Amino acid sequence: MDWFWNINVTREHDTYLTTIPRFLFFHFTRNNTTRNTHTLSYVTRRSRSSSAVAGMDMPKQRATRTTSLRDASESSKMEGTGSWDAIEWTKIEPISRFVSHANLDFLLEAEQVVAEGHGVVLVNTDDAGTLMVTNYRLIFLSEGTRKVIALGTIPLATIEKFNKPVVKIQSNTRAVDKTPAQRLLQVIGKDMRIIVFSFRPRTKQRRVVFDALLRCTKPTRLWDLYAFASGSSRYKNTTPLVRLLDEYFRLLCLGSYRATINIIENGSFTLSNELWRISSVNSNYTMCQSYPFALVVPKIISDDEVLQACSFRARCRLPVVSWCHPLTGAVVARSSQPLVGLMMNMRSNLDEKLVAALCGKLDNGLRRKLYIVDARPRKNALANGAMGGGSESSSNYFQSEVVFLGIDNIHAMRESFVRLREYMDTHGRTSSDGMSSFLRQGGSTWGGGNLSSMSASVSTLGDSGWLLHVQNVLAGAAWIAARVAMENASVLVHCSDGWDRTSQLVSLANLLLDPYYRTFTGFQALVEKDWLAFGHPFSDRVGMPSVSGTGNAPFELSRQSSSGNFPPSPMRQSSGTFSSQPPASSHSHSSNNYSPIFLQWVDCVSQLSRMYPFAFEFSAAFLVDFVDCMLSCRFGNFLCNSERERQQCSVFEACGCLWVYLDDLRTAEGASHVHYNPFYDPLKHNGPLLPPAAALAPTLWPQFHLRWACPEEAQAGEIEAQCRKLVMKYSEMLKAKEMAERKAKEATNSMESLHAELRREKQLNSSAMNMAKSTSKENMAIKRAIQSMGCQVHVSGSGECTVDIESSPDILCCSSRKESTSNVRDDKKDMSVSVLVTADDDEGNNAIGRVCETLCPFGSGDGGCRWPNGGCAQLGSQYVGLKANFDAFDQLSIDDSYFKSE
Repeated sequence: MDWFWNINVTREHDTYLTTIPRFLFFHFTRNNTTRNTHTLSYVTRRSRSSSAVAGMDMPKQRATRTTSLRDASESSKMEGTGSWDAIEWTKIEPISRFVSHANLDFLLEAEQVVAEGHGVVLVNTDDAGTLMVTNYRLIFLSEGTRKVIALGTIPLATIEKFNKPVVKIQSNTRAVDKTPAQRLLQVIGKDMRIIVFSFRPRTKQRRVVFDALLRCTKPTRLWDLYAFASGSSRYKNTTPLVRLLDEYFRLLCLGSYRATINIIENGSFTLSNELWRISSVNSNYTMCQSYPFALVVPKIISDDEVLQACSFRARCRLPVVSWCHPLTGAVVARSSQPLVGLMMNMRSNLDEKLVAALCGKLDNGLRRKLYIVDARPRKNALANGAMGGGSESSSNYFQSEVVFLGIDNIHAMRESFVRLREYMDTHGRTSSDGMSSFLRQGGSTWGGGNLSSMSASVSTLGDSGWLLHVQNVLAGAAWIAARVAMENASVLVHCSDGWDRTSQLVSLANLLLDPYYRTFTGFQALVEKDWLAFGHPFSDRVGMPSVSGTGNAPFELSRQSSSGNFPPSPMRQSSGTFSSQPPASSHSHSSNNYSPIFLQWVDCVSQLSRMYPFAFEFSAAFLVDFVDCMLSCRFGNFLCNSERERQQCSVFEACGCLWVYLDDLRTAEGASHVHYNPFYDPLKHNGPLLPPAAALAPTLWPQFHLRWACPEEAQAGEIEAQCRKLVMKYSEMLKAKEMAERKAKEATNSMESLHAELRREKQLNSSAMNMAKSTSKENMAIKRAIQSMGCQVHVSGSGECTVDIESSPDILCCSSRKESTSNVRDDKKDMSVSVLVTADDDEGNNAIGRVCETLCPFGSGDGGCRWPNGGCAQLGSQYVGLKANFDAFDQLSIDDSYFKSE
């Protein structure tokens, strides 16, 4: 059966064909002639300017919609009985549609489907499909494409609360209203989204999905989370204790040392430099359960003094070093509030000594100035004195100054975030009530509205207070960084417990001071040091179960706004039209300690990356993915409230590592990955970033705040994407250039080798020519020698040579040829001349003798011969050897007996 029906609608005597989604189960009359077409005639008084709700396979723009759940009853009242939303609903037999789990290739490792709902509609976008609950997330599949729709898919740990509102459409007819109420499921996420699903009436699908969410979103035990089910096989986690020590070694300029598990177990990591040392006083977490196992303290302070001083600070979180300047020795330290009491008159000599040791001395011998920064408003600090807390007095701490930054507490941040989320949902392009901001309230909000109404809607963003809180945190961190960088002063930062606002300020100040923290590796070290190691309670702030079980008591987040512009819920009740079920049908996070403190800090980082686009190696897309991974609890890095609890639960061995996962994403694509900032230039900002106050004007973080409510406007990263494409093309061109240069170099080398071979050939040719000339000269010399004996030499073209001896009538036939002589050691060719002699008398012998005596080098002075066995000396032989090339003849192997003295 098709998902959309064609209907004939009659309006003011005009009939036309339109299309409605099938999930609106209207009373209809089936046309028997057409099997899959349903005809409905309905008379309405609605004006022609309003159009029917149209169903589409793909998400639609809000600008095309004219009706919504928000104003359904209002239009019904204003226009009488004629309204699309007033059509009587009737029960239709549900259609069996099952999703084969074998084909769900989008499921992650160890992810299992728990419950399903078919024929569900995502009200935000009018998409129809299948809603599935797994042990990790809520998944919405499009009915047409069977693809996962991102807006309707949310990890279970990212869900802040959900409920089952029932929308009852009022009817003005006097007849008994049998119209079934709309069954909705509202899901509110910690990532700025509010989504609503509509289920078929008079079915139990919503109950099945809701019960599954109750079981899976808030497990009673920590190890029931998906992070433990997926394991660490794929993204194996190394212990962050080793990484923390490596960061300490870097801060203390002990780069030659590398931390290992062995030195942690045997306690040999207590190294030091001239000013600071690494202490193992908290190695068993006995001094402070929320501090790391290793602490950096002044070298002149002993462990016994540290143990005694910690009792003067709340939760024993005594002052310790978070970052130290490698050249000046100035430090950024952190702690919790001092326990000065209601009268602010309690003191601790050891605490004052420890704080004074953080200052040290300047190069000129003077003591460094110390700023004690209290992140709270002054009145809050004084109020804490009633509970034993309070703040320091500058008169008790030598050469110090106490500064209050006025940053609100976690409860104010939570309420501000709720108001911001509701603002985005109300005025966004895709709202949870199915209405666009362009069409809300007859268009008076934006299009067609007057200036005052538009200004009022815009001012509600400021009423949320979120940007003001972000600005306060940024200004405080910039002030701290300026004191350290410009005055060489030391700064001690604390709030109440020293793990929320203190972590925000200290980590942001470190980010501004140290360029290392603006890289991927440094950002990981910063988060693991100042947030995870120093005990930011992630389980409480994110709203997940912890070892102590503080996250399991039920509670309901207050959703009342500080201003009158925000309704109490995203469904925004209108004139009593919407009725919600009892509170038992809602579920929310279970601690009043829930607050987006860490999310706010990442927002501050994004603001800095916007102000300094060349200073950060990572992009805004990396920050978004990082926050999503943290909120989803897919990995074990951000579970529990402290390092001690994560050690007790063996989180590092049992769960995967978020950092390995993100690193694998970047490694797969290299520098072209979206996590890399294409504008990053480490040489441009290789020192501290000190933004002036005028530059600290934050804006909405579009990639995070606008991605669900205004997806088109959230594409602020398009410039980065285009730049990334250019960088990729440039990289490809560089590779092509390198390849061309390599080929050119190879061609040059080949040409050089050819030139060298040509030169060798020329040398060989020259030597051959010289040898030929020498041979020609020798031949001419032999010819002249023979002619001097009265012989005539005739050389034919075939190489035959005839020698005539004038003194004898006999003819000597001499054949000149090239032949290989075995007696030549280097196997060179030799020119031999053989003379055929016809000797009939003594005169012939005399002629031959004259020839031998003239030419033979072995002839003796008395006419004898040193080579008696030679052919020329044997008259019985008919050959006389005449050597043309005497150098070659000298190389003959001749018996030494020929040259013995007689």
